[in-house]
Amino acid sequence: MLNTELNIAKADDFYAHLIESHEGLSTSQSHAMNAALVLILSNHVGDLELIKEAIAHARRTAELSD
Repeated sequence: MLNTELNIAKADDFYAHLIESHEGLSTSQSHAMNAALVLILSNHVGDLELIKEAIAHARRTAELSD
């Protein structure tokens, strides 16, 4: 089951580090980095059904952003 509750210690520090990691990258490099991060973390999770659930959740979130 996908945990969508806050589960990251020092969440603000995590977000700041994520944003800082994109500094100096072009838009295409930033997209490539995001894609690489998704693949790395998906490999770490290792559960295809959980990953599918996360993808569906992320898509719904993106669709609501407009």
